[in-house]
Amino acid sequence: MKISNINDASHWFEVLQTSEHSQTAVMVLKADGQSSEKLNTHEKSDQVLFVVEGEIHGEIGGKKAVLKKGDSCIVPAGTSHRFENKSKEQAVTFNVYSPPEYPAEEKD
Repeated sequence: MKISNINDASHWFEVLQTSEHSQTAVMVLKADGQSSEKLNTHEKSDQVLFVVEGEIHGEIGGKKAVLKKGDSCIVPAGTSHRFENKSKEQAVTFNVYSPPEYPAEEKD
């Protein structure tokens, strides 16, 4: 059994665990940080995003929403999306990709 802790992540985006069918990752967005400059799409993977800390503004499939601590959302495979932290505090998300989207040791 492999145990990972989101607090051990050393990069703004880091894959924590990968299995044959799913993958977990942590994303830390500093104040005014963003997940990407342009909309992003995972062609084959659904993404579940859970806000652990802070608040993020999300755009998923052309719809916009503010996600706060404790909120979660699903980004279906093939759906354009982007997340942004417009606050002065960092935001942390825990993400699950199914099937895995990134190389097992991905760190940005």
